[in-house]
Amino acid sequence: MTELTAETIFGVKAGIVWETLNENGPSSVADIAKTTGLKREMIYGALGWLGRENKISIEKGERAIVYSLKQ
Repeated sequence: MTELTAETIFGVKAGIVWETLNENGPSSVADIAKTTGLKREMIYGALGWLGRENKISIEKGERAIVYSLKQ
């Protein structure tokens, strides 16, 4: 049985979010949720993971915060 740790939970979700941003470009949390089917709390954890690794950029859009991969 796999132990539940932050790495096994958010690390895997971070990979899913990274792939989504890579394929679809800049996206809001709502867009990521629609595309991946992940719950918002998992998306926020994954975005935090990616942010800590300095892999995403964050911009304030007209209606929501937009996340994208750093170039």
